[in-house]
Amino acid sequence: MRITNNAKLPMPFVRMAEDNYISTPKRYSVTTLLKPVREILLKRRYEQEYEQDCSDMVWLLFGKAVHGILEQYGTGESEFVEERLDYKLENGYTVSGVIDFYDIDKGEVVDYKTASVWKVLYKDYSDWKKQGLMYAWLLKQYSLPCEKVVFYAILKDWSKTKAQFTADYPKSPVEMVEFYVTDKEIEETDKFIRSKIDELIEYEEKSDEELPLCSMEERWNDGDKFAVMKNGRKTALRVFDNVEEAETYKDEKGGDFIETRKGVDKKCIDYCLCCTKCAYWQSLQGEKVNG
Repeated sequence: MRITNNAKLPMPFVRMAEDNYISTPKRYSVTTLLKPVREILLKRRYEQEYEQDCSDMVWLLFGKAVHGILEQYGTGESEFVEERLDYKLENGYTVSGVIDFYDIDKGEVVDYKTASVWKVLYKDYSDWKKQGLMYAWLLKQYSLPCEKVVFYAILKDWSKTKAQFTADYPKSPVEMVEFYVTDKEIEETDKFIRSKIDELIEYEEKSDEELPLCSMEERWNDGDKFAVMKNGRKTALRVFDNVEEAETYKDEKGGDFIETRKGVDKKCIDYCLCCTKCAYWQSLQGEKVNG
């Protein structure tokens, strides 16, 4: 990936951005396996062609600083920090993961995150749990115990004022989220990992256009909305998730027409480097131009 510096930041910012992960054939990291197949393979195919400005990667610097500082405080006899674990499957593919902190006596994995306050407000930690379970799975391959995964999220946009006056706002700039690990979840994680690797193998040699489309959830698309409108009024009487409910409301409340508001692929717009090589995304851009 080529790093630009349009904001003319000091060179350490550029060097930090350039110190990026380069993929290795037949090797997939835990965090990579959490992404959609199309995104994974397009990123690998064109990773030398992508361009990103270092100013868009400042939170990566923040995350590295957090990990670096916490790592300085060392480990005890039964602990390790920033340890990479690799496990080769029977088909020759390797799953890898870097564990921030592990205490063998407690059977506990700790992972440090930088996150937005919105992550805490929405309380959607499903991606973190999947990541933690894959770390637990890796440890099991080494016959190491893992009973619990703990995430410490440093909230980069936390406000002390909002914490004082907003009831459901996090009261600390550091949020702890923990998950206990069960044998059943490890079994399910094993199936997920092997299935995801098999799917990647299936599509590795297929063309860009044949890669499976990312789901709406993976594209962070909430779906189309249907607004009941009245002539002469700019705002909707009410907005619904499905057209049937909108039609019923329009008939009952005297609305004049229904306006369809297309769902937005938020990840594609702001957080996916692969969109420039994605046939789906490019077709949407063509529709906008022709429309």
